[in-house]
Amino acid sequence: MQPEPIAPDSPGAVLRLVRSGQAASRSDIARLTHVSASTAATRVEALIELGFLHETGAGRSRGGRRPRVLELRTNAGVVAAADLGAHHATLALFDLGGTLLAEHELPMDIADGPERVLDWLVERVGALAEGQAPLRGLTVGVPGPVDFRAGRVVSPSRMPGWNGADVPALARAFTDVPVLVENDANLMALGEFSAAPSEHLVFLKAGSGIGCGVIASGQLHRGARGAAGDISHAPVSDQQDVPCSCGRTGCLDAVASGAALARRLAEAGFDVRATTDVVRIARDAEPVSARMFRDAGRATADVLATIVNFFNPDTLVLGGQLSQAEPYVANIRSTLYERCLPMAVEKLVIEPSRAGRLAGVIGGGHLMLEHLFDPARVNTLFA
Repeated sequence: MQPEPIAPDSPGAVLRLVRSGQAASRSDIARLTHVSASTAATRVEALIELGFLHETGAGRSRGGRRPRVLELRTNAGVVAAADLGAHHATLALFDLGGTLLAEHELPMDIADGPERVLDWLVERVGALAEGQAPLRGLTVGVPGPVDFRAGRVVSPSRMPGWNGADVPALARAFTDVPVLVENDANLMALGEFSAAPSEHLVFLKAGSGIGCGVIASGQLHRGARGAAGDISHAPVSDQQDVPCSCGRTGCLDAVASGAALARRLAEAGFDVRATTDVVRIARDAEPVSARMFRDAGRATADVLATIVNFFNPDTLVLGGQLSQAEPYVANIRSTLYERCLPMAVEKLVIEPSRAGRLAGVIGGGHLMLEHLFDPARVNTLFA
């Protein structure tokens, strides 16, 4: 079912004009929405009364009285975002304009299950937000597939006890603010897009697990149920003897992820416990480990080559902890140029993440703000 069209002069649409920077005064709103000055003033007064907007200073005159400048009330609340990994969580707070106010990284075990993790998370977010404006929403990024519309985690390979977990519903036991859940690679793609907009972008998240987030025509592309970009179980043709947690063999995650490299390095006698140890070893350029990284980079690029040829992005961003491993990244680059159509890579920008380790929480903050300020949602407050 298609959503109801948003009237261009509705409060939600007017708020969107101010947030986007298209309108900075009542006269701008009247001109852009083709309504009378009195109607524009009524919309603005309603938005001011509900705490969405305020007027400040004086704008540029167009021949008459100088208009007051309309601005979003960015200090009327904060939103929180959490990027959950297997053994750690990055938390962040943003004002309503999307400015980062605070961030913190803490140890956490995803295997504790959704109830315990969400209870802990809400408590830690509350501590981080203490002394700030009221909390308006929380986005939770998880390292597994998510059906975004249903708010459920679906068959995650490294999140025991989370399959089918309705995160927003479970979170209601601990908080009364809106809660969204999204795949971590999708949030990283959004965070990178916020830092450096690119119309067609693929974000490779290469950490303990492997995934992709896809921005198509400037919008996050989830696919029909949220599986778009999930390359973790794409087959690697020459690795069919490697078992995967999904029950199949030869999956990219089982061959080239940080967890897979940690296992192989430990079997080779290296002191490895986590992906951070894998990156540390990569910096030493030891021959046996260097070969493993090169093989993992080629396997990852074999899967990415199909995506680049099919989707034809203008930017490929390499993120996650493995993006710090030079032999891994070098072999992704070289293999892509070897396997992709010349037209697909001629102007392709391959670069490290600009948002870095905060990409996921930046994307989470962006997602929650778009939810809170969705014109249809804002209009319900005026019904």
